[in-house]
Amino acid sequence: MHRSHGHCMTMGTASTMASMVEALGIGLPGNATYPAVDGRRNVLARDAGRRIVEMVHTDQTISKVLTREAFENAIRTLAAIGGSTNAVIHLIAIAGRLGLKLTVDDFERLGSELPCLLNLQPSGDHLMEDFCYAGGLPVIMKEIEHLLHKDIVTVTGKTVSENIAGAVNYDPRVIKTFEAPFKEKAGIAILRGNLAPRGAVIKPSAATPALMVHTGRAVVFEDSHDFHKRIDDESLDVDENCILVLKNCGPKGYPGMAEVGNMPLPPKVLRKGITDMVRISDARMSGTAYGTVVLHTTPEAAAGGPLAVVQNGDMIELNVPERKLQLLISDEELARRLALWEKPAPAMNSGYWKLYIDHVLQADEGADMDFLVGQRGAAVPKDNH
Repeated sequence: MHRSHGHCMTMGTASTMASMVEALGIGLPGNATYPAVDGRRNVLARDAGRRIVEMVHTDQTISKVLTREAFENAIRTLAAIGGSTNAVIHLIAIAGRLGLKLTVDDFERLGSELPCLLNLQPSGDHLMEDFCYAGGLPVIMKEIEHLLHKDIVTVTGKTVSENIAGAVNYDPRVIKTFEAPFKEKAGIAILRGNLAPRGAVIKPSAATPALMVHTGRAVVFEDSHDFHKRIDDESLDVDENCILVLKNCGPKGYPGMAEVGNMPLPPKVLRKGITDMVRISDARMSGTAYGTVVLHTTPEAAAGGPLAVVQNGDMIELNVPERKLQLLISDEELARRLALWEKPAPAMNSGYWKLYIDHVLQADEGADMDFLVGQRGAAVPKDNH
């Protein structure tokens, strides 16, 4: 997996965000996939330096590249590569820093019905190096060019269409066509229901098709400590039809929204040969992970979201085609539980942790600090001496 210096060789979060940089138009073509030890990395670095100087002379600022249309291109490209769910948070946060309003609904509207064209782990079989030698991200973008804003200008000084005009697919085993994709309707889906009023995400390309519509009994873990304490217990009342529910692992709850959403399965289930179960949390998961994993449930448990009051034995319905995530209790019972809920004590009552917990936004808003949202420009401060 780790062939050399560099990041993971799968479509993990690093590879995904490298692809997003290129799809947004702020990285030079080819930047997303060249291996760290490939000589073309040095060429790209030199070319990037030259372009930076040219951009200064032409006053081509980042805000002129990172437009609403650029983010829409990135969302569609994300679906086509089977990218990490983490990109949802990162792209919303980046847009927020620019004063652009990007929402989870944009991912549902623009990308959820698109096919995955890339046969790459964890959704497929190949590695990032294979993606590079097949032609890289320009080939993917050329396949979905009819869906992109192709006339917007990128950091090359050229349009998206001009950047990808010469792209050639050298390995159809790795990169499929739009007409004959690797997986149909595989873009990140946004689920809603009484368990996720502001949304939750799932990556269908990495999920088990048979579990995309599933109703099961909740096996609840109050936090990551509780999970690790009990998951290997042979007396745990769980089978493969249950739904594992993990609370208090979101931005405020963990704190920091760790990549713990792809919970390991109980050993008693694994011994049956079962490799996947439905899992629900307010956490994130690595882009290298796979499974029928519902993430970023918003509002999170620590913020008083409905996830906080799920109890062992509750029945939960997951219906990805209908975009539904529903706790099967009455509205009155849910309201009663929420009224009795008590906010957990913060991990720390002072210092940076308190600042973070008090000001971090929810996953659907990018999990950024609320006071960092909005474009600030380059104000020159007063002298301080």
